[in-house]
Order: sequence, then C-alpha cells, then structure tokens
Amino acid sequence: MDRRTSLQWMLAASASGPVLAAGSTTERKPAPTGLGTDPDLVRRYKSGELWPLSFTERERRCATALCALIIPADEGSPSAADLQVQVFIDEWVSAPYPDQQRDRATLLKGLAWLDAESEKRFGSVFAAASVAQQSQIADDICKPLPADSPLAEAARFFARYRDLTAGGFYTTPEGMKDVGFVGNTPSLTFDGPPLAVLKLVGVS
Repeated sequence: MDRRTSLQWMLAASASGPVLAAGSTTERKPAPTGLGTDPDLVRRYKSGELWPLSFTERERRCATALCALIIPADEGSPSAADLQVQVFIDEWVSAPYPDQQRDRATLLKGLAWLDAESEKRFGSVFAAASVAQQSQIADDICKPLPADSPLAEAARFFARYRDLTAGGFYTTPEGMKDVGFVGNTPSLTFDGPPLAVLKLVGVS
C-alpha cells in the first residue's frame, strides 16, 4: 500500500461502527472514567502517565504490525510503526472520553479478531505472520462491505484503525514532510496557486 493511497484512505475513512464479537483473552486494567484534571500545558508527559494504557503486550505487537502494514517505510520516511504511531493509538483509546472509549471497544476487539483470523489462516498471530500474509487479511477488510457480510465489522474496525494510523503519522514532523506540508513558514512573496491547479478547478 503506497503513501498516496494511505492518505486518500485517511481522508475517506468512515467513523467506527459496531464492535466485533471477539474479545481479548488477557487481563487488563479497567477503562478509566471521568474527565480527570486539566493537564499542565508546559509539562511533557510520558506515555501512560495521564491514564492507564489499554493495550496488552500481545495487542501492542499486533497494533505495531498493523501500523507498519498501513504506512510502511520507504525511501522518503520511516513507517508509522517506526514513528510509534501505535503508542499514540494506545493513548487515544485509553482516554476517558466518550469517543475514545467507543474506539477503545472497537479497536481492542478488532485486534483480537486480527490475531484469531491470522491463527486460523496461517497458524500464527498477526504480528508473527509475514507481510504477505498480513496483507491477505488486510486486503479482505480494507474497503466498506455490505452489512450482511461476515467481514463487515472487521472492515469497520480496519477503517477506524487506518484513520487513526494516518492521522497519527501525518501529524508527526516526518509525516508532514512526507506530504510537503511546511506549516507557518514566512514568505516574502505570495504568487498564488499554480496555473495547473487553477486550470484543474476551472478558474484560470
């Protein structure tokens, strides 16, 4: 999957739907409740310092493999996994807010489904499967499927995970560089949009 496709998916990915039926077989801390106190905006917090993280070690390995599959490394930048996007996703689903808690249920059960599906197909958990084997599973759930499809919920999980992966990646310095975003860079002149762009939108 190339970077352009990943970015297009990020923009088109749908919101999370109903969660999958599979569950995690390992113990974890209960989801946090309440909103907590306001963070100190001038302090650098460590991962897991504001609230307990959700991923078990097995889920973390699965999440890392999926991040690397969705946005792999190339000659221009490292992979999403290299940039620790899976840690961002773990922080996201661990936050005690309604949207994040919905994502928590979707993603935890989705990661469990990935491991179960990989074990069924290839005899190993998702993180231990080859990239080609991981891609076989991802290719089956990387697009919206009819509601009556047995993989419909897995596809909704993948869409949400892909959205979070791309969002995490493209807000890092490396990700912004990858798409040519320069941010608030001072400029002495403003030449306007390129002529090719104006022609494309029919205003030249």
